[in-house]
Amino acid sequence: MFRNHYQKMGSRALKFVGELFTDISLYILGSDIHVNDMVNEFFDSLFPLVYSHLKNPGFPDPSEEMIECLRVARRDLRVFGNYPKIMMTQVSKSLQATRAFLQALNLGIEVINTTDHLKFSKECGRALLRMWYCSHCQGLLMAKPCAGYCSVVMQGCLASVVEIDNYWREYIRSLEGLTKGMYGIYDMEHVLLSLFLLIQDSVVYVQKNGGKLSATNKLFIDMVQAL
Repeated sequence: MFRNHYQKMGSRALKFVGELFTDISLYILGSDIHVNDMVNEFFDSLFPLVYSHLKNPGFPDPSEEMIECLRVARRDLRVFGNYPKIMMTQVSKSLQATRAFLQALNLGIEVINTTDHLKFSKECGRALLRMWYCSHCQGLLMAKPCAGYCSVVMQGCLASVVEIDNYWREYIRSLEGLTKGMYGIYDMEHVLLSLFLLIQDSVVYVQKNGGKLSATNKLFIDMVQAL
């Protein structure tokens, strides 16, 4: 979007976009970063760039002090309108669902890894061999053991861990319920792919409400000169 519609800002805006998506990735993986903080940081960083290139194209690039002043003024003046809050709401809901889903998957992986190391008795080992290879002894290499026999053998071999069965089934049901609910505002892919529209609308909002910024323009220039 920045490359196509705001080419002069494109290369510099990519840094802020990259930082935003890095924060999103870290949040999904369990970082303590807050969604509101990452969105605020993005718009704080974007405003000096938008102000410089859209509102004052002939004005020299702002100094570090000026950039900091613009970052602080961004929230007070609400230069992007309500778009930052809209983005916070949409991103927060989708990321919370995605984060919970990923944590649930990781829990399932831990359980599966634990059961991978179970030690079976000799009797169970013999039963497993018969289950898989009894047809081979008769030359029926493509024949598979019947479902009933498989069930009986596995119930016997897994008797020591059968108490987790109900919990595991409930876990699967909860996971299925979570995936079914991850649509619309909870669908991370849809939300992230639509972010550019919100950001584009927020930049357009700045352009359309230039009078509000112009009223503060002299103040910023005086501050720069004073610094």
